[in-house]
Amino acid sequence: MRKEVLTLAFARAVFVEFLSTLIFVFIGLGSALKWPSALPSILQIALAFGLAIGSLVQAFGHISGAHINPAVTIAFLVGNQISFPRALLYVLAQLAGAIAGAGILYGVTPANTRGNLAVNAVSARPCSSASSSALPPPPPPPPEPSVFWVGPILGACLASLLYFYVLVPYCMALSDRLAILRGTYEPEDDWEEQREERKKSMELTPP
Repeated sequence: MRKEVLTLAFARAVFVEFLSTLIFVFIGLGSALKWPSALPSILQIALAFGLAIGSLVQAFGHISGAHINPAVTIAFLVGNQISFPRALLYVLAQLAGAIAGAGILYGVTPANTRGNLAVNAVSARPCSSASSSALPPPPPPPPEPSVFWVGPILGACLASLLYFYVLVPYCMALSDRLAILRGTYEPEDDWEEQREERKKSMELTPP
């Protein structure tokens, strides 16, 4: 574990996760604010998020993988693709980057524009009528954070299990898988070549 963590490449990767998440949150939330000149359309917001994530992955993917999302990092951990120390520090860096990006955006935008920083609000309003006054009140809504945490993480983990263990499984011994989680695994040449070939197949190259 120490061998992986105490390297310059590891420190660069963690910093890149912090920086890329900061930029993504700043651009994404900034595109959805209530600007006085004109309200952004759904298409504009979608393009801002899509172009931001695509550009960041192309710019930083070769350094850290450009996860930019705790759900993606946890999915890679479940798929036995990264070590637990790397996953932990990635998630902490992503959370810090998101907070920093939102904080910078909050500081540079006027109060009448930033509002709630484009955060979706979930509210429950009581509804009553003469015909339904005898019915019991509806149950309270679930806690709001669960909508944005449990759903993405669970979906990402299921996708990771399906891909890495069913569709494209790696035949590895249990000891090797545990070594990957601990950060002490030293891959063989052919295994490393397979990972590099897969990376090349996913990269965008000019015609």
